[in-house]
Amino acid sequence: MHEKMRIWAIAVIALLIAPALAEPRQHRIFVVSSYHRDYLWSRDTQKGLCAGLLEFGFLASQEEADELTRTDSIDSRAAVVKKAWMDTKRKNSRREIAVSVNRIMEEIERFAPNLVLLGDDNAANHIGNQLIDTDIPVVFWGINGLPLKYELLDSLERPGHNVTGVYQAGYLKDCLEFLKRVVPGTQTFAVLSDDSETGRSKAKELANLAASGELPLALAESVMTNDLNEWKAKAIELKDEVDAFFILNHNSLKDERGRPVDQLEIGAWYLRHIKLPECAQERQFAQEGMLCVCDDSGYNQGYEAMKLGHAILKQGRRASDIPVEAPGRGPLIVNRARARMLGLTITEDMGVEQYIDASLALERHAASR
Repeated sequence: MHEKMRIWAIAVIALLIAPALAEPRQHRIFVVSSYHRDYLWSRDTQKGLCAGLLEFGFLASQEEADELTRTDSIDSRAAVVKKAWMDTKRKNSRREIAVSVNRIMEEIERFAPNLVLLGDDNAANHIGNQLIDTDIPVVFWGINGLPLKYELLDSLERPGHNVTGVYQAGYLKDCLEFLKRVVPGTQTFAVLSDDSETGRSKAKELANLAASGELPLALAESVMTNDLNEWKAKAIELKDEVDAFFILNHNSLKDERGRPVDQLEIGAWYLRHIKLPECAQERQFAQEGMLCVCDDSGYNQGYEAMKLGHAILKQGRRASDIPVEAPGRGPLIVNRARARMLGLTITEDMGVEQYIDASLALERHAASR
């Protein structure tokens, strides 16, 4: 009789503790962004990251995702997530980047993550090379062009180390083809870019495509500078020499006193002074007010990176064995406010997949007057 009671008691205890044993352990995920919270691209990658955290069960609700976005940390049932910002669009000297890297590496050491996510080039390069061949799996997103340049991978197909991720294909040729459909008479274009890691990479790719005859328009000149006055002067000079502009990143521009100038302030100046059509490669520029975009989606970058994180943390895959790929493009976008400014009629045969009606840059400018 006593033996039966003992067996029954063991069975009851097993039933009581089984659900607790079935619960996933609390994963520790550290996220590093190269940029800052208010940057439009960072907002898009954050939305994709949060979508992945929700879909793959690391967060339980949209409220938890909102808290992570608002406070840069969340302690949920399934995961502890912390995010740090390098702010390299505005603080991009060697000394400033070194200070940021030291600060974040100390945070990572204290946090003791079992996954690190690195958003965009500077995080992938400067933080990634501190973590390569350690026991911490690393997933990057948003590298411009092939990520082999940072020596984190043996190859795209078999990374070979503790690092994998997703990168931006750019869709630069697609942007110009879309612009050509929206403004059929366009024959020539110039590039306007800051002199940042991101801007240089994209400008170089456009120059290579132009040299190999792969672009539908002729490239007249590429402007790459972090001097705002020089950037403006070249835009004014070139507007009478070309049919259109390809707008690349302009987040690292500084005024005559060396102070960073907000992207939307620069965008407002451009939209008011330049009456030529333009294309760009990310949704953020259509939101800013630029005419047309073939979106190399920030949302897709953040989501696909978290999908790889799920494969590592919950499916037991090794980063060294997960191929590095570029997600598919986002929508073809037209900003209708800019189209009206330029007197353009948008028709169905242009292949527009999404419209944006507001111009954040001009709205910001109007509010500040």
